[in-house]
Amino acid sequence: MNEIYNSGFRKIMQANCDYTSMRSNRIEEILNIARGMHISRLGIAHCITFSHEAQVLERYFSKYFTVFTVGCKHDKVRKKDILGGDSKRIMCNPAGQAEYLNDHGTELNISMGLCVGHDMIFSKQSKGLVTNLFDKDFTNNNNPAIAFSEIERQL
Repeated sequence: MNEIYNSGFRKIMQANCDYTSMRSNRIEEILNIARGMHISRLGIAHCITFSHEAQVLERYFSKYFTVFTVGCKHDKVRKKDILGGDSKRIMCNPAGQAEYLNDHGTELNISMGLCVGHDMIFSKQSKGLVTNLFDKDFTNNNNPAIAFSEIERQL
């Protein structure tokens, strides 16, 4: 097990044991584990659909950390610049979001409502730890658990 759980992973596992509780909601748990791990710089990478929620979280977490937020349309990347073609459409920029937060030295990043695939790129490019707060689900008011129930009924 020690090959899998290096000292950094053990630190996270210990913080989970010491600072999380079944009586806390996910936002409180993020706060508690980040404080327990002595995080000082926190990032929020969000879909622009969640801009209001990102602002609220920034105000909340700013009481405890230096917080940086970045929306998915960061740097206004055009579709043609990533995928070619001649479209002028502005695409999401998950790698750019990670780069922005990396440049600001965030130690823990919250992925908030990023699209499937974009969340993968963001997590892969982030130098800081990543946790999810909201998962985007267009058809179920951003609650993927509803889709699970629908699929389970079909089985």
